[in-house]
Amino acid sequence: IALIAPVNNPLLGLVSLIAPALVGGNTVVCLASEKLPLSAISLGEVLHASDVPNGVVNILTGFDVELAEHFSSHKDVNGVVYCGNNLALIKSIQENAAENVKRVHYYNETNWMDLQSPYFILDHTEIKTTWHPVGS
Repeated sequence: IALIAPVNNPLLGLVSLIAPALVGGNTVVCLASEKLPLSAISLGEVLHASDVPNGVVNILTGFDVELAEHFSSHKDVNGVVYCGNNLALIKSIQENAAENVKRVHYYNETNWMDLQSPYFILDHTEIKTTWHPVGS
């Protein structure tokens, strides 16, 4: 899953996007906030020193206008999460994602402090391929 972090609340927003994606069994490529990338870089250092395997969380820095096209058109990316309000960029992400039918989610003006629902994880989970054991 490709994640484009929010400009406001760069650390809390990024962690609020990474955690559900990882719980859903995905690997992530994150684009840190272009205005405040230091907290995301520090998170990357913490993840590197932790038990998270290499390549599960990849954090990039740069401009969302330049990298969103690559995220949304890459054939190995199965979902894109964009936290912003650039309408031209949203349209570009939708058009590129339609080429290989990837999921796209937008979170505009999300108050990350109020996000307490566990159902946020469902946005990043393939339910149709999840095996649900039924016991006797």
